Amino acid sequence: MPDITDRRQRFAEAARAERPDLALLCLLVAAEAEPEIGEAGIDEAQIELDRLAGLLPFRPADGAAGWARAVADLLGRRCGFHGSPADYRRLESSLLTHVLRRRRGLPILLSVVWMEVARRAGGPVYGVALPGHFVVGFGDPAASDGHVLADPFDGGRVLTGADAELLVVGATGSPPTPAMLSPAPPLEIVLRILNNIRAWAAARPERSDVQLWAVELSLLLPSHPARLRYEHAQLLVQRGDFRDGAAELEAYAEVIAPVDPGAAESLQRQALAARAMLN
Repeated sequence: MPDITDRRQRFAEAARAERPDLALLCLLVAAEAEPEIGEAGIDEAQIELDRLAGLLPFRPADGAAGWARAVADLLGRRCGFHGSPADYRRLESSLLTHVLRRRRGLPILLSVVWMEVARRAGGPVYGVALPGHFVVGFGDPAASDGHVLADPFDGGRVLTGADAELLVVGATGSPPTPAMLSPAPPLEIVLRILNNIRAWAAARPERSDVQLWAVELSLLLPSHPARLRYEHAQLLVQRGDFRDGAAELEAYAEVIAPVDPGAAESLQRQALAARAMLN
C-alpha cells in the first residue's frame, strides 16, 4: 500500500471526484486503519462486492419491494449479513474490509454493502441517514408509494412507515421529517462513518491515534464541520505534537475571530500554552 501521503492524496482525490465512489472511499478508510491490506485487499473487497451482485436475480419482479426482498434474501438470509449490539464495541464494524469478511457491522457499513451490491446489479437503491440508525431505500424516493425502506442491521427487514417513525422518535423524540428520508450523498455517508470511528476512539483515550486519522480524513472531505479543526489541534497537543497543535489552534482562531472574538482569544491562549511546552 502507498505511504500515508499517497493514501491521503488518493482519498482526497476520490472525495473530490465528480461522482464519488462510495465503496472505494470506504475501502480507503479501512486502508488508513490497516495499511497492510494493500491494493490487493482493496481489489479483493471490490471483487467480493461484484461477486455478490452477480448472485442477485435479474430485474426482480414487483419493483422496489422485489429488489428489497431479493437483496435481503441474498445478503441477510443466505450470506448472513446483520448486526448486533456487540458490533458497536468493535472498530472493525466500521471497516468495510472486515464487514465483508465477518458479515457483521454497524448499520451504516451494512447499508454500504446493501447499496453497493444492489447498485452493481442495477437496483434502484440509496442510503437513508435516519438519526441514530442508517437504513437503505429501494425505488423512487420522491414517490409516496414507490419506495421501500429496509434495515440491513436486521438482515434487511422491510420497514413500515411506523417502523421508521419509531426509529426516529427513539433517537430524537420527534417524528421524522421528509428531509430525513431523502437519499444520503456518498460524502455524507463517509463523514458519518468517520464520525462513528471518532466517537469509538474518543471513548478509548489509548486509541487517540485512531481518532487522529479519522479527524484528518474528515478534514480532507470537501465539506466538513469547521470545529473539526479544533478537535484536530487538541489531539495534536494531547499526543505531544505541540508545535503543529499550536499552529492549528492559531489558524482556527483566525477563522472564528470575526464571529466569536472571545473564543478566538481563548484559542490564542491555548496556542501559547502549547508552545510553552516546547521549552
